[in-house]
Amino acid sequence: MAREDKIGIVHIFATQNNTIMLLTDMTGSETLAKCSGGVVIKTQHKEGSPYAAMKIAETIAQKAREKGIDQVHVRVRAKGGIRPRNPGQGAEASIRSLTRNGIRILSIENVTPIPHDGTRKKKKHRSKKP
Repeated sequence: MAREDKIGIVHIFATQNNTIMLLTDMTGSETLAKCSGGVVIKTQHKEGSPYAAMKIAETIAQKAREKGIDQVHVRVRAKGGIRPRNPGQGAEASIRSLTRNGIRILSIENVTPIPHDGTRKKKKHRSKKP
């Protein structure tokens, strides 16, 4: 009799200043674990660094194994909308760290919100020219 592998979803919200990871069940309604840069690193300006993202992924992988999850779907998200649409530097490092910690990744999906002609962008600041 083969054992049933539990599958979860890892949501990665990677901005320039921070990385937040959330582990949910397949429906996405029940949160099993969450961690952010401020939990694993004490200096505020390094919360969005790849090192912090690796430590976050290690924490999430450990909690996933405790719950019996060893396969995940990954959803990467940036700020999006009228803000930057490319994820921060912590996204790639956290995905790499998940695989190193024994979690099998089934799929990686970008779920950054894209505007459909919504609000206007902020005007650029015009400085004095010398």
